[in-house]
Amino acid sequence: MVDVWLPFGKTEVCLTIPARNFLGLIEPKEKVGVQDPIVEVKRALNEPIGAKKIHEIADPGSKVAIVVDDTTRPTPSHLMVPPIIEELKLAGVKDENITIIFGCGTHRPVTEGEALKILGENVVKRFKVISHNCKAPDLVYLGTTQYGTKVYVNKVFADADIKILTGDICLHYYAGYGGGRKSVLPGIAGEETIRANHAMLLHPNAKTGVLEGNPVHEDMMHAAKMANVDFILNVVTNSKGEIVKAFAGDLEKAFYEGVKLVDEMYKVPVDQRADIVVVSPGGYPSDLDLFQAYKAVDSALNVVKRGGVIVLVAECSEGYGNQVFYEWMVKFKDLKTIEKQIKQNFILGGHKAYYLLKALQKAQIILVSVMPDYYAVNVFKLKTARTANEALNQAFTISGEKAKVWAIPYGNYTLPEIKVSED
Repeated sequence: MVDVWLPFGKTEVCLTIPARNFLGLIEPKEKVGVQDPIVEVKRALNEPIGAKKIHEIADPGSKVAIVVDDTTRPTPSHLMVPPIIEELKLAGVKDENITIIFGCGTHRPVTEGEALKILGENVVKRFKVISHNCKAPDLVYLGTTQYGTKVYVNKVFADADIKILTGDICLHYYAGYGGGRKSVLPGIAGEETIRANHAMLLHPNAKTGVLEGNPVHEDMMHAAKMANVDFILNVVTNSKGEIVKAFAGDLEKAFYEGVKLVDEMYKVPVDQRADIVVVSPGGYPSDLDLFQAYKAVDSALNVVKRGGVIVLVAECSEGYGNQVFYEWMVKFKDLKTIEKQIKQNFILGGHKAYYLLKALQKAQIILVSVMPDYYAVNVFKLKTARTANEALNQAFTISGEKAKVWAIPYGNYTLPEIKVSED
């Protein structure tokens, strides 16, 4: 027997797999975190890619907006914002002219407690900190992208003289990658803008690890350019959340450099598909709710056989996490109806219903979580188990005792890629 430990919320669960069935772990090609993350962030700020340094761009009278990720992303903002502030101080920028904006997109506002965790007490007490509201009445219209998306952004950001984005570059299942331009769209964009952009996820190129010809990504990049972003600071982290490298400078150039490192670490070649794939999103906050945890299913779909079983080990302490996701699962019973709805009247959250129903056409999904069965089974069409081992036993009952098993501990961050054509 082989013991496999999978992240679950803020802890881990142990899964015991018979050695004869186990194909192995699909894990990122781990790189060690830098010894001193602050030193690494300062190095990146000092060696910007394709841009001047922040203190050379800003001047004493500059109004500055810094966008940071909200609580759904594990970005180490507390390590990234203070060195940016130091750069602004070098330029003589006053504290009262600096605003930090949580790029919430369509997510709920960040609570006071969460803000302290994300940024640290010193930053929260010293600077104005706000959560972006995608439904705010004072959003600023910037124009239309080449895809016809009307771009509305946060007023504080639009009014700033210096616009800085922070974030982490990682794989994303329809934008290709997170980070960079994503801090503008969806981060600080209006609901209508986000809706128009995300409706393009039906496009065949809107998928994990793809930028070229991906309309979701290209639309995001166009919107961020329209917003006149001056500077970005992004990091690539390992599965422990440690900074491996920081990338700073130009919106596009710094982002693309980070993407190269993400590919090196998180695109994992695999030589065969399995009957059963056990996957964890990677623990908290990636498995905060089913809405976030679904990304791990997307990774597992690449390496599960058609008609196979995915065991999703995700705590989901905040339940399903999105009301529209829930409503669409109740309202629409098949994929064709949802595709039509996405094209005609896309509502944020509905896309997860589309992905989940599409996933269920390929594989059965057993969820191990703290979410009540009423929701998991009746609404989201999942099977459930109380423990990971119970779920695996169920999967063997479905797939047979000789079934082969892959395990993916960090599903939200790993892209398994089949290197041979077989199903």
